[in-house]
Amino acid sequence: MPVPSLLAVFAHPDDESLASGGVLARHAAAGARTTVVTATWAPDTRRAAELTEALRILGTDEPRMLGYADAWAPRSAPCAAGFRDAPLDETVGRVVAHLRDVRPQIVVTHDAYVRLTGHPDHVHTHRVTTLAVQAAGLEGLYPQTGEPWRPSALYLVTHPHSAVPGLGALARAGKARHTVPDELITATVDVSPWLEQKWAAVLAHRTEVERGAAPGLLAASPAAERERFLATEWYIRHDTVSSVAARTELTV
Repeated sequence: MPVPSLLAVFAHPDDESLASGGVLARHAAAGARTTVVTATWAPDTRRAAELTEALRILGTDEPRMLGYADAWAPRSAPCAAGFRDAPLDETVGRVVAHLRDVRPQIVVTHDAYVRLTGHPDHVHTHRVTTLAVQAAGLEGLYPQTGEPWRPSALYLVTHPHSAVPGLGALARAGKARHTVPDELITATVDVSPWLEQKWAAVLAHRTEVERGAAPGLLAASPAAERERFLATEWYIRHDTVSSVAARTELTV
């Protein structure tokens, strides 16, 4: 069975590698079109260059950057609005344009708790992407962005309560505040075959390694602890089509 095409929408450079690096590498290696849209940071910054390198390692398409400013780092795009400050209709429409251009079968983004940390840009990315997935299939919305397209499913990256003991350095640093009940998880993906690739992509975000953000905490952790954290990815699936025959599964 062909591996489905995938478009992921994340808030910042490094989110894609930490959250879904294994799934992205898996789909790309199988020949599926695999694309990442990043909401913040300007394309002419160091972090944008690091994102380009990370996506090269993962084997995806070239990065697509919306170029808004990070809520916690205005210098990330000094000539642009903050992602949360931009008009919602504008940001949704820009994501719709990417959905209609790429026409993915699966969309991946942050969950409503936004992957442990509660960063406000993660929250907003979840809101914008879920709205865009719905709007992309409606011909009356954003007609200037192309023909309507409805992905088969939306997968939200998350962590279950039971994963907390394995979060290691992130939990100790207080960066694992938000997890979800285990019964909400609909896809648990063992990405250990792509762990080396995923970790190399995380390390490509050298700015975050150097400043001791999540990649830096992981780099300073014992290898076994780091591998335990990175080797599994959890998702909550939302179907966007009513027909069972038309549904598409994330490749596990």
